[in-house]
Amino acid sequence: MEGSILHITNGDVTTNYLKELKFSGEFITWREMLCEGKTTSDVGSEDFWKNRFEFFKTTYKVSKQKFIDYTVKEYRNLCNKKNQKEIVLWFEHDLFCQINMLALISWLKRYRKGYHISLVCSGKVGNSKKMFSISELNAKQVNSHFKNRIELTQDDIEYADYIWQLYCSDSPLRLETVYKFNPTSPFQYLVSAIEAHLQRFPSIENGLNGIENTILKISNNEKITSKKQLISMVTKDKKVYGFGDMQYEHNIDTLDQLFSSFNPVKLSKKGKEVLENQINFYGQIRNDNSYLGGSKKYSFLYQNETKKLLQITS
Repeated sequence: MEGSILHITNGDVTTNYLKELKFSGEFITWREMLCEGKTTSDVGSEDFWKNRFEFFKTTYKVSKQKFIDYTVKEYRNLCNKKNQKEIVLWFEHDLFCQINMLALISWLKRYRKGYHISLVCSGKVGNSKKMFSISELNAKQVNSHFKNRIELTQDDIEYADYIWQLYCSDSPLRLETVYKFNPTSPFQYLVSAIEAHLQRFPSIENGLNGIENTILKISNNEKITSKKQLISMVTKDKKVYGFGDMQYEHNIDTLDQLFSSFNPVKLSKKGKEVLENQINFYGQIRNDNSYLGGSKKYSFLYQNETKKLLQITS
């Protein structure tokens, strides 16, 4: 049967690698980064894409044509693929991938009911502490992952959809309790990804989140000659997020006034005071249009000691 398997991958690198390895079937590349910006639970709807374009336009200056060509056209291709016997999802351990995976499963639940859906998720290999991306696996390892792919039950699909709904809700408070309580879940990397997500809300100590504090810490502790080198070091330190250079550069730019120089990289006096929790930067960095999923980023504070969120009531 022609195209009996539809592979939906986490990015072009994976798609091209699987094609190189002569995997049979058809391919769709899921080109989104739903871990950033406002999301609504109705994946694929007009409102959903409107929100997503607004985010890319304002945050990353992406043109409407580029957004359509790169993301929406591939989504339309997915909508037209209805004849495959099995849909195989190829995703990775990090937050970037895990959130995209949840959204896609939510869409499949709604529009591909009754289809045979399975999951390949890369991360740990054997006893290695290193977390691997799909493209870092050799041909034998990729084939082994594929052979041992997890068939998602209806309960698995419902669970992924539920976590997605919570991610898109206007409060992350339910998400911080519910995601831990499914020990039989096949989504083995979801717990660490959601924990990383919650740490993206500003800390109660200095108003910066986990990523922003790491940027300051590395800048203060290491001898770094350029912004490019700083991005590289933060990427290495925060692999759980799976972010690219563009995302970390945006993070660094929002902290611009805490640096006295980027060539070499040096914190300003205020930057050092914020890092040492002597100054709370919440008031200066707060942006009411900044969202993490469905929640306003600056409506919640993260307590590092208790690893809990507090809602700010006005």
